[in-house]
Amino acid sequence: MNKLFTLRCLVLATTLLAAGAQAADPIKIGIAGPLTGGSSPMGISMRDGAKLATAEINKAGGILGRQLQLVERDDEAKNERGVQIAQELINKEHVVATLGYANTGVALASTRFYEEAKIPVIDNIATGSAVTKQFLPPEYPDNYVFRNSAYDGIQAQMIVEEAVGRRKFSKVAILSDSTNYGQLGREDLEKALAAKGVKAVAVEKFNIKDVDMTAQLLKAKEAGAQVILTYAIGPELAQVANGMKKLGWKVPMIGSWTLSMANFIDNAGSESEGARMPETFIQEPNTPKRKTFIEAYLKAYNPPAGRIPSPVSAAQGYDSVYLIAMAIKQAGSTEGPKVRAALESLNEKIDGVVTVYDHPFTHDNHEAITANIPVIGEVKGGHVVYAYEEERKNPLRLEKH
Repeated sequence: MNKLFTLRCLVLATTLLAAGAQAADPIKIGIAGPLTGGSSPMGISMRDGAKLATAEINKAGGILGRQLQLVERDDEAKNERGVQIAQELINKEHVVATLGYANTGVALASTRFYEEAKIPVIDNIATGSAVTKQFLPPEYPDNYVFRNSAYDGIQAQMIVEEAVGRRKFSKVAILSDSTNYGQLGREDLEKALAAKGVKAVAVEKFNIKDVDMTAQLLKAKEAGAQVILTYAIGPELAQVANGMKKLGWKVPMIGSWTLSMANFIDNAGSESEGARMPETFIQEPNTPKRKTFIEAYLKAYNPPAGRIPSPVSAAQGYDSVYLIAMAIKQAGSTEGPKVRAALESLNEKIDGVVTVYDHPFTHDNHEAITANIPVIGEVKGGHVVYAYEEERKNPLRLEKH
């Protein structure tokens, strides 16, 4: 009898220990982005911002009594690599959600696997307007792709308003790269210009890693362009700026948020001065949350010159962790459909770095960033600053209403 009792106690203890271990298993969240190559300032900054948020949440006890664990992968800004990573994170790592994607093409190619698996993905950098529109009713009852960045429809309107509305340029040229990002952005720019009754005097494109933009710039110059509107990423944007210097021709550059990337500012040097772009976050401690975030980032990573390589990416990555963590907490579960439903009906405000998130998503709207949130930034002295003092002095305008 004593032996039987002892055996039962051992079995019960083993079962309880196994259950306790299972309950303590970390909640795996994928994080995918370009950690090498020309897009790496975006991917690294996003990952590092996400790591800060994860550490804060874990220090406070985690979610549902479990720690969060980021499972990071470098997609190298390649569509095929993004697809491979998506399948690996879903089928091998069993992530409950994924954050990331800096490049529109990678996002478009990869997110379908999350839709099929019914696992939420928050796109926190890529801005192609189509990213969140691939899986809509009636073909898809529920969309598992969310976004926490200013999509191109918003940015294109801001770029055109800055160039044509505020600064009164009537002859504009568009220079964009040949990727999905560049070409979809160009289309949005042309639509925004048409709404103002303006047609670009030159529309030119170039490839990733091109180092000579002379031909494209000459066409813009000969067409009488007063301003260059851009849709590309840092290294090639620097070639545009430096190409104007070679031609002895200088007109303003106004483009998408990627003009804030460190590898544009550093590679273009003084030629980057004055470039303007829409920004959801500028590295200035003008709210308590931003001050805490900036100090924590600089302390943890000590970036050169005290400048976050891609401040927008870092802030959006940080906030995305809190969005997904709040959804898991509200759902009381890590099951994909329940987490998706919670994201669409978040019942607590989240005091983020970019904004105060108050019901940021609904079932039919997966865009957290609305048109009232971004401001216009300007490169000045090697840093991005507010182009307009009234926007710097009134950060509360960034709250979503």
